[in-house]
Amino acid sequence: MYITAAILSVLLALVAVAAGAPKTMLKGDVSAGLQSHMGLSAGLVRFIGLAEVAAFVGLVVGLFWQPLGIAAAVGFGITMIGAVGFHAKAGDYADPATRGNAMAPLILTLLSAATAVTLGLAM
Repeated sequence: MYITAAILSVLLALVAVAAGAPKTMLKGDVSAGLQSHMGLSAGLVRFIGLAEVAAFVGLVVGLFWQPLGIAAAVGFGITMIGAVGFHAKAGDYADPATRGNAMAPLILTLLSAATAVTLGLAM
């Protein structure tokens, strides 16, 4: 079970840092889209990016201390639930042009839950 938990943790950690780093620096299309399309402030976008980078750190350290990895996976999942809410509010799930990008937080929520459960079972 630990190998599965480690694989899921590494995958989720890589996604978290890849998503969080550009938001933290307010670089790229995603940060600009969150500000223009979603109406988020630059400070909130940066905060979300920092939370995602913190999840990366927690998931990596959580490979050696599972309670931190579980907390990081749950925290990242909560962040993704918030993203789902913002996408729903913006109508992204109804628009075929934006539906693909809006599905990522749903999938990452499930991956976060799977990671937290497998880390818990591996303890």
